[in-house]
Amino acid sequence: MKLYKTSKGITIEKQNLFYHLPDEHWDEFINDDALRQKMERLTAGAAGAGSMAGTILPPVGDKQELWACGVTYLRSKVGRQEESKAAGGSDFYAKVYEAERPEVFFKSTPHRIVGHGDKVNIRRDSSWDVPEPELTLVVSSSGKIVGYTIGNDMSSRSIEGENPLYLPQAKTYDACAALGPCVYVPESRLENATVYLDIIRNKETVFKGYVGIDQMKRTPEELVGFVYRECSFPHGCLVMTGTGIVPGQDFTLRSGDEIRIQIEPIGTLVNTVR
Repeated sequence: MKLYKTSKGITIEKQNLFYHLPDEHWDEFINDDALRQKMERLTAGAAGAGSMAGTILPPVGDKQELWACGVTYLRSKVGRQEESKAAGGSDFYAKVYEAERPEVFFKSTPHRIVGHGDKVNIRRDSSWDVPEPELTLVVSSSGKIVGYTIGNDMSSRSIEGENPLYLPQAKTYDACAALGPCVYVPESRLENATVYLDIIRNKETVFKGYVGIDQMKRTPEELVGFVYRECSFPHGCLVMTGTGIVPGQDFTLRSGDEIRIQIEPIGTLVNTVR
């Protein structure tokens, strides 16, 4: 089943039918360790509609935070080493890839997150920018993974490569992240999925890549465990799990580029660059 946050409330999609819940509040609804069972209960015997109601919004609550994890794939480690080699920071990424403690950082508050069909941003003070397609975990206040969505962790590689201490500036700014189009709520853990990235410029594909989430060095539960160490999230949070698709040094995003990230059975997140 899938869960959508819309301009008219909350919508559950089940077997190609849509069940609208206009009186439910997202923050309270999503923060439930028994989310799947609640969705089953609300749709049992109810009459579903044939179409979505309202505009799809980013699947994040007003009181939730978006966190991110880095260097969780081998390709990400290599890419970070390449970008920071001149600054002498490449050894840090090799060490964190092998370390017990992962790289974890705060990514965004809700007002800097855009949804499916919206525009992401690249910084004016950056010369090398890429999308980072990531399986994103929807986590309850107790630390349980209750669903999955698609995330785009926009990254200013020229800033991050200049000095690893510039990571917050490379990662956090207005429209620095996209989430959507929905939250996929399965009966059991999502284990076998592939992340696909396509970047289209002037109707031509200028970059494409893919990676299986089974290539992640760390488990989703492990990443959540470190995010939740000494941090409480009364309304739950979302956790990006890192990227295994890193365009080369000869590629940078441009205004007008279309970014398509597909993870089945979640769906496809589509955004354009401002």
